[in-house]
Amino acid sequence: MIFIAELGLNHNGNFGLCYELIKQAKYAGANIVKFQLGWKGKEGELNYFSEDDLYQLKEWADYFEIDLMFSIFEKKFVKWVKKLNLKYVKVASRISKNDSNLTKELISLNKVTFISLGMHPVNTFPKIRIGKKVNFLWCKSSYPTNIKDLRNFPKNFNKTKYKGYSDHCIGIENCLLAISRGATIVEKHFTLDKSDNTIRDNALSATPNEFKTLVELGTDIFKKIKHGI
Repeated sequence: MIFIAELGLNHNGNFGLCYELIKQAKYAGANIVKFQLGWKGKEGELNYFSEDDLYQLKEWADYFEIDLMFSIFEKKFVKWVKKLNLKYVKVASRISKNDSNLTKELISLNKVTFISLGMHPVNTFPKIRIGKKVNFLWCKSSYPTNIKDLRNFPKNFNKTKYKGYSDHCIGIENCLLAISRGATIVEKHFTLDKSDNTIRDNALSATPNEFKTLVELGTDIFKKIKHGI
């Protein structure tokens, strides 16, 4: 199982908070922490990072022994991320749907690549050449995702091209449902304060305790499935 803590913009524009987010995600059992590059990322905007900031994020992630990953929304950031020598890269739903050139460039980095398909019609996939390192994630780009949005949720991930699930629901229940149906990768937004209304994502995120519960229960479900239960 791979558990991705989507930190995204939940630093609320406070760069120092990124340290605590990374720390708490590690303690909660996440394998990977993820930030976004280029989304609301111009200088002066909420999610602005300088190149030096990326090196600081990498230093913090290395200190806590957790992998760092970025969703990349603009081509100029590819060069920056290459220098960090990361293991993983993420293609956001918006990019996989609307920017095939950037999607291809990210895949060509030859890293383990996660591609969310939240903006694609159900059960359709990008018309690009992919390799063994590419993992499609079922996703719904609704914030939050409601029950009515989940009518086409896979009944058995093993019978689809989806390796995992990128979640925007309130709570952790649908992540656990995905694992019980064969998902081996789960991405969940992560926050230190669900009541913070700086951005919408805090409300649909998991707190450290919720994420820890997700990892513990999800890992046990995954192990039981592997043992044929």
